[in-house]
Amino acid sequence: MSLYVPPQAVSSSRRASIGALFHARVPVNPDHRAVVDGDRVLNYTELEDRSNRLANSFLDLGLRRGDRVGLLARNCLEYVEIELAAAKAGLILAALNWRLGDRELQHCISLVEPEVVIVQGELVAALDRLELAPHRRIVLGPDYANILAAAPGDYPDLDIDPEDGLVILYTSGTTGLPKGALISHRAMVARAMCAASELEIPIGDNFCAWAPFYHMASTDQALGTLLRGGTVHVVDGYEPDRLIDVLEREVMRFFILMPGMVGPFAAILQARGVKVKGVGICGAMADLVPREDIAAASRALNAPYNNTFGATETGLPPATSGLIPIGVAPTNLSKRQSAFCELRLVDPDDNEVPVGTPGEVILRGPTLFSGYWHADETNQQDFRNGWFHMGDVLRRNPDGSLDYVDRVKYMIKSGGENIYPAEIEQVILADSRVHEAVVVRRGDRQWGEVPVAFVVMADPSLTAADLMDRCRENLSSYKRPKEIIFLAEDELPRSTTGKVQRHELEARLSSD
Repeated sequence: MSLYVPPQAVSSSRRASIGALFHARVPVNPDHRAVVDGDRVLNYTELEDRSNRLANSFLDLGLRRGDRVGLLARNCLEYVEIELAAAKAGLILAALNWRLGDRELQHCISLVEPEVVIVQGELVAALDRLELAPHRRIVLGPDYANILAAAPGDYPDLDIDPEDGLVILYTSGTTGLPKGALISHRAMVARAMCAASELEIPIGDNFCAWAPFYHMASTDQALGTLLRGGTVHVVDGYEPDRLIDVLEREVMRFFILMPGMVGPFAAILQARGVKVKGVGICGAMADLVPREDIAAASRALNAPYNNTFGATETGLPPATSGLIPIGVAPTNLSKRQSAFCELRLVDPDDNEVPVGTPGEVILRGPTLFSGYWHADETNQQDFRNGWFHMGDVLRRNPDGSLDYVDRVKYMIKSGGENIYPAEIEQVILADSRVHEAVVVRRGDRQWGEVPVAFVVMADPSLTAADLMDRCRENLSSYKRPKEIIFLAEDELPRSTTGKVQRHELEARLSSD
């Protein structure tokens, strides 16, 4: 029997792009709020018109399918319409991190070679310090407004392939320069559907986009919200007063909390006696949050805490389905595998490991990104055998749940045994007097490598002996840190995205 190949017309009818799906949503609720940024509000008809005008201006400038548009801006209403305009014009938006230093920003812009860079006025000086290839620059303000006013508002009905790039989000590890993760229309549509299903987000829901739009936390959820006919409430970063204002006025299924702000924000909510109108789920990245802070935040918002495990490259999968009950300081953070993905745990030779054995996560599914921009060698390695290798180690339990173990590259080899720093960090973080804990390797003449813990205290009564006793009770002897070093929070070296630079801590140990 011959293989059935559908006619071209049938294949074309299956296409779905972000711009087209938003355009289709407009007549359903034309007057419904689409984006709210303080006193500025756009309904669906207005957002459609403005994003159409910008898309047409891009096309009038001669930009073609797949060209890049760089965007250097803090969170604002315009960010959303620029993303939609790029989607409608078949362009790729490079979401630039305005917190980057000159060297990293130069790298991120030069990597994608944008034809146009849109920039907020306060950030123009950052661009002026760089040596960039010729490009058209548009400054938000009068320049931007004039461009919109001069362009036609009709919808640019282009035939966009779902596999075409939509946005580049930059990912940074603990070393090296950021990589540009290319996310397609197909992946973003799948992420919107996955979030709606896994998190039970209703049609017309509200979403508070306070995390930077150059991260998936806001871009993925904001676009998904618009496809479902909801409202995106834009807040420029962690601004407690504005966040509280949104929480008191709006009902929302999912309110994101990020590590570092969970405890302080919960304390503010409690101290002010804030009456939250209605939150269904709160939080993210529970592994990186002190356990007592999880309990406090869920009580303050009267919502279970979301025990997430996803990535820029994967969206919510592979394991963003579990919830921590209200008021519970969890003793373990086992996760439930997400739907809409295939997941395997493998050894270094890509053989599946048995239940109970740590293995690297490899993934397939529609939410996956399309590789790193101009990084052929990395893509060949990370997508070997047709699966994306996340670089994270999980362990599957007999009940099917998953435990986070660590990053592959952080593993410590001590006397022939594998030690994963995250396991030690979780034991230390279980003490409510600990604010943050980072375990790294130190060279050892006898064992090759041994673990050392750097700890930021939340309570000055804490001692190294207290933590050593806790480790003695909960860890095998070879996993216990050989030393505990206390330091202040601002002494932890971090990247511009807030990740602890473990290699710098290791270098500090080797120089001591």
